[in-house]
Amino acid sequence: MITLSKIIYTVIWIMIWPALLLWLAGDWLWIEGWIFNLWFLTLCFTTILYLYRNDPALLAERYKQPGAAGQKGWDKYVVYGLTLGFIIWLIIIPLDAKRFAWTAGFPLLVKVLGGIGLLFSFFLFFRSYKDNTFVSPLVRIQAERKQKVVSTGVYGFIRHPMSLGGILLFLGAPLMLGSLYGVLIGTLLCFLLVARITGEEKMLVDQLEGYAGYKKTGEVQAYPLCMVNSAGEDAPGRIRTHVLFAATLALLIFSNYRFDAI
Repeated sequence: MITLSKIIYTVIWIMIWPALLLWLAGDWLWIEGWIFNLWFLTLCFTTILYLYRNDPALLAERYKQPGAAGQKGWDKYVVYGLTLGFIIWLIIIPLDAKRFAWTAGFPLLVKVLGGIGLLFSFFLFFRSYKDNTFVSPLVRIQAERKQKVVSTGVYGFIRHPMSLGGILLFLGAPLMLGSLYGVLIGTLLCFLLVARITGEEKMLVDQLEGYAGYKKTGEVQAYPLCMVNSAGEDAPGRIRTHVLFAATLALLIFSNYRFDAI
């Protein structure tokens, strides 16, 4: 049951992060910081309001903590790792991009690409909640809610849209805010996400009726470096795609040094 105290605690918890970002930056008028904060607050409060009115069962599920019944033992440590990584990521970005300016600064094109990534991230996060009432923060089978395979909406073409949204967040935000260290930490978080996807896929195939068939229908799944057609592309093809994406991203990031030299 979602109590008033939980809602108040959630609001306070959400508001801490935007304030922390600007405080660590040392500039309360940081434009990129305000853009990210607007994105973050809009996503959080829009989602909570939508779930409170339309899917309270999912909202209650989202409040479950690591160690809840049915959660895979290994996932508890992954959740702790992602939480700690997120906090470090959010602290380093304003210190790097603004207060100490460890990163020379990204060109406008890179920042725009980061902003576009955040827009897609917003879409994937919200549609994950809207389309799948079983999108738990924990890797577990929700037997008490009679969990079943969801293959409609955004899940009709992406098996893990929320993970892909997280990947776009971890890379898009530091690109828009101008933090190379944020990109590096975000990349590590992306690899942790893909490891989690691998474990979750195994659980779903083994324990969720109908998921094996859903997996074979050729939908696209989220990986930290690309979106891969699970039925049509071979392993060498996936590796080539990964390398091409990584090389393009690195070129865009480090191009700021060339721009500064001109």
